[in-house]
Amino acid sequence: MAAEPASFAPELPAETKTIKALTLQSLKRTYDLFVGNYGQPTPLDESSQLLKAAVKFRDEYSHVSHLVAPVAAPKATVAAPPPAAAGPSGRPAAPGAAAAAAGEDGTAATRPESRSSLSKLIDNIPAAPAAAAGGKRPGESAAGQQVVLYQPAGGATAGAADAAAQQRAVMAVIADKGGNSSAAVSRRLASKWPKPEWHAPWKMYRVISGHLGWVRCVAVDPGNEWFATGSADRTIKIWDLASGQLKLTLTGHIEQVTGLAVSARHPYMFSCGLDKMVKCWDLEQNKVIRNYHGHLSGVYCIALHPSLDILMTGGRDSVVRVWDMRSKVQAMVLSGHDQTVCSLLSQAPDPQVISGSHDSTIRLWDIRKGKASCVLTHHKKSIRAMAMHPHEFAFASASAENIKKWALPSGDFLHNMLSQQRAIINSMAINQDGVIATGGDNGSLWWWDWRSGHCFQQDETVVQPGSLESEATLYDMVFDASGSRLITAEGDKTVKMWKEVEDATPETHPGLPFRPPKDIKRF
Repeated sequence: MAAEPASFAPELPAETKTIKALTLQSLKRTYDLFVGNYGQPTPLDESSQLLKAAVKFRDEYSHVSHLVAPVAAPKATVAAPPPAAAGPSGRPAAPGAAAAAAGEDGTAATRPESRSSLSKLIDNIPAAPAAAAGGKRPGESAAGQQVVLYQPAGGATAGAADAAAQQRAVMAVIADKGGNSSAAVSRRLASKWPKPEWHAPWKMYRVISGHLGWVRCVAVDPGNEWFATGSADRTIKIWDLASGQLKLTLTGHIEQVTGLAVSARHPYMFSCGLDKMVKCWDLEQNKVIRNYHGHLSGVYCIALHPSLDILMTGGRDSVVRVWDMRSKVQAMVLSGHDQTVCSLLSQAPDPQVISGSHDSTIRLWDIRKGKASCVLTHHKKSIRAMAMHPHEFAFASASAENIKKWALPSGDFLHNMLSQQRAIINSMAINQDGVIATGGDNGSLWWWDWRSGHCFQQDETVVQPGSLESEATLYDMVFDASGSRLITAEGDKTVKMWKEVEDATPETHPGLPFRPPKDIKRF
């Protein structure tokens, strides 16, 4: 065993040394051990570098490596290349390589030594013939080496200019430092994204005032004769849809009214509010006939089953409660969300209940088993608005970061809308023509094409005189039964009605320009 270096020999026994002295001694030994190669780079493995260069070469030039270099007009007999001229891959170099390697006087030209293994591989790429006397073409290397894509059928004289232009273009692509060579050489495919269908622009034609607080919710009569609005002034008002005149005011809630639903099978209207109460109104007597008790906090959303006598509500207690409409009994509690349930959808086929929450998830519920059949976690922010398509078996959900489309019954993600509204989206509605309207807390009202996800119109709501600009908020919206009128409930205590421009054409109102997406997100 070799003797220990002098610097490693302790001067005193370890038992008599202090902790500081032992630490310094350990640091000194470590320094002496690694001081020999301190600051030197780690040596590279030549075989791995060659493998890496070969993979790069294959990825970049696999589409053109099988093409043959053009042969120059015969001027003199050229000897066959020696066996050493074969490239690293075992493939002999092209005849043009030997011509380029030979000088004009017949002497062998010496190639300068490459500095890296990648340069060695590039040096063995099939080379073009030596340039004629009178100069070399632009884009040609010092040794006359170029990657040749094809030989024109018309011969060297017929397509010489075109071949030179093609060659210069390819060499410019290969010499591109941005790493775009593969994308530039590959064939470009046309976009398969569907083009948006043209829709006429929408305009506001009526402002209805009468509430003394924020208008939080709106619902339309299935007969398309009247609509109801609920407000922060704790009242529910019934309005005539054709004239906008007030027909009736219902009182009974002791807090804000946050949700309304009108039954298509019964003369009933259901309401919910922040007073934890769910009420059933008889529209023939204009009074409350049932109260549904059970929520532990404010109720934010309400939905009616289209074919069963059940009612779904969601609120700040993070559950969806299913009620028997007639007996006032709580049939089941659908638990699973971690935060407030703020949006609900209901339909006849499975999944019969869809809920969105502040916990950024959407749950598709199987009410036979009383549990979620699927949980969608694609959103990153709370889902405050959802809307069912009237014809397709699909729905859309809106969050602060994006609007997403889903296919039912399994909840498959389709795609995002092509633009971002950049606002907290409180409301969304879809009509029979495939027009989606979304309203944000900043007063923005955007119109979308359902099929392509293109936003064809962007509007800003205007607050009524005397209101603050911060009250330009759209809390809820709904299309009427015909889909030709949109009713919005807003934070400036008004209800606004919108309709399409009658004399609009694709030439006079082309809408916002459509740009197909370049990168499709999978979530």
